[in-house]
This record gives sequence, structure tokens and C-alpha cells, in this order.
Amino acid sequence: MALRNIRKNGDAVLRGKAAPVNRFDHRLGILLDDMIETMHAAEGAGLAAPQIGISRRIIVFRVDDRVMELINPEFLDKQGETLDLEGCLSCPGIYGEVARPRLVRVKGFDRQGRLLEVEGEDFVARVLEHEIDHLDGVLFVDKALRLLTPEEIQQLRRKD
Repeated sequence: MALRNIRKNGDAVLRGKAAPVNRFDHRLGILLDDMIETMHAAEGAGLAAPQIGISRRIIVFRVDDRVMELINPEFLDKQGETLDLEGCLSCPGIYGEVARPRLVRVKGFDRQGRLLEVEGEDFVARVLEHEIDHLDGVLFVDKALRLLTPEEIQQLRRKD
């Protein structure tokens, strides 16, 4: 396993539509392992392949104490709406208020090519949509209703 460099806003790979994965092989497994290690090291809730410079439809994310992988994810359903603060490993130091679905259902594949269905509520729904947005070249700053000021960010850090 290896840590990968996380691409930052302004990198063209973050703005393109990622290509589907067609081969479920050993190289895919290595990429997924690297993505998980990189996500953990960066203390992120999720990571999409374009964030490490790979324009493929792959995401990894945390659900409680376990990590999930989804290849070629597609939404089956979105319900409700919540507004909450969001940040992104590709936009360090920037936070904003983003409206996301309260509940999502997503289908995709695991590393062996087996079909999966995942349902997420609240925070998990937010992470799923955020990461899948990356696969379509969309960053959270594109959807933010407003970005926090530096003063607001400092206040949040003091609370933590």
C-alpha cells in the first residue's frame, strides 16, 4: 500500500467526468488499498479516485468503524434535504453550508465486481453524494449556499 498525493482545487482532473471501471483485477485492489490508506492518513470521511489523480469512478468512505468501497456508483434514490457544514480534502481550509439529501440509496460494485446496494442517512448520505459528485467533476464549493468566513472558521476551531 502507498499514500497518494491528494489533488487540490484547480487541478484539471477534479473537473472532468471520471470513466467507468471495466476491469476488476489485482491493480484495482491495489488502487483501492492505496485510496483507503490515503483517506485514513488525511483523516477524511471519504475519497474519490479523481482526488488522487485517477479519473475512474471509484470511491471509498467510512461508515462508523468500517470502510466501504464503491465502484461505478449510481444513485437509485434520494430523499429529503439537510443543510450542514462541509469541507473537502481537495479544498483545504475551506468550509461551506451545503444542502444534501437526508437519505440516499446507491448501487455499485465491490472490488471483485459483485453488485452492491448501499443506503445512507444523514452524514453517510452527505459523504456518498459528496464523493460521487467528485466523479462528475463537481466540488462542494460549487454547491455551497455560502462559504464560511475566516473568522467563522477560527470560531469553529476554538470550539473543537
